[in-house]
Parts: sequence; C-alpha cells; structure tokens
Amino acid sequence: MSKRSIAQRILTAGLVVSGIAAAGLAWAAGAGEAAHGGFTATDGFRVMNFIVLAAVLFFLLRKPIPRALNARIRGIENELRDLEAKKQEAEERLAETTRRLRDMEKEAERIVAEYRRQGEEARARLLREAEAAAEKLRQQARRSIEHEFAQARARLQDEVLEKALARAEERLRREMTPRDQAALVEDYLQKVVAL
Repeated sequence: MSKRSIAQRILTAGLVVSGIAAAGLAWAAGAGEAAHGGFTATDGFRVMNFIVLAAVLFFLLRKPIPRALNARIRGIENELRDLEAKKQEAEERLAETTRRLRDMEKEAERIVAEYRRQGEEARARLLREAEAAAEKLRQQARRSIEHEFAQARARLQDEVLEKALARAEERLRREMTPRDQAALVEDYLQKVVAL
C-alpha cells in the first residue's frame, strides 16, 4: 500500500466521520420540528447543504491534505533516518570510546609493569652498589688493620731492638775489657784496609 493511498483513505475516513457528525447535528437541531411531523424540508436542505459542503471540501482539499500528510510522513521518515544515523554514529563513538578505554587500561598496565621493572632494576642496582661499597669498606678496613698491625709490629720491633741494643750495650760495658776493645779496633782497621 502506497503512502498516497494511505493519505486518501485517511482523508475519506475523515470526511465520512465529519458527514455523519454533521447529519447528527442537523438532526438534533431540527428535533423540535421533527416532533410535529418528522423530517421536514428544512432538514432536507440542511443535509443537502452539508453534502454539498462536504463534496466541495473534498474536491478542494483532496490534493492539499494528502500532500500535507505525505510531506509530514516524509518529514517523519527523514527524522527517523536522521535519528537512526545519529544512533549509528553514537554507537560507533561508544565503540571507539570503549576501545580507547581498553587501550588506555592496557597502556596503564604496561606503564605500571614498566615502573615495577625499573623499580626492581633500581633496587638490584642499589643492592649491587651497596654490596660493592661494603666490600670496598671491608677491604679498606682490612688494609687499615694490616697497616696498623705493620706499624705496631715495626714500633714493637724498634722498641725490642732498642731494648736489646740497650741491654747489649750495657752488657758490653760491664763485660768488655780494655784488651777486648783494642782487639775490636784492630779487627775493624784490618777490614777497612782490606777494602
């Protein structure tokens, strides 16, 4: 069924309903006279006037009303198409936004994982550096201790040597005779001459 035939049927139905309503009004308006003898000539003229008026309106409005109705139908169809296009566009934007949101979530997860990895690397690097610094401190402490031991040993040896020399000198003074001194001097001179 075409749009035009639908509009014509709507117009025809409207005119029929209007005709029935007008006839009912005319009948009701002449109710006082109908009581005197039924349907009068005035009632007939009223019905004919209505039929003529309805026919004139039908012929005058048969083209503009369907055109107006068709234009309204086209307008509604255009609005429906526009709304459907907007709905499709909104669904596409929603899908795009949803995709971008998923991508952003994945990117956020990737960034968090990257920061965690960098944090673990920094932690491992700091531990290595701290271990290296601790080892350096241990070696430095070991060297310092060895150096202190060496210095203490040298001081101790110096003290022992000094004390030994002092005792030896004292013993030599006590036990050495002038004859021993002369023998030592003679021995030293022979060695010097031999050189």
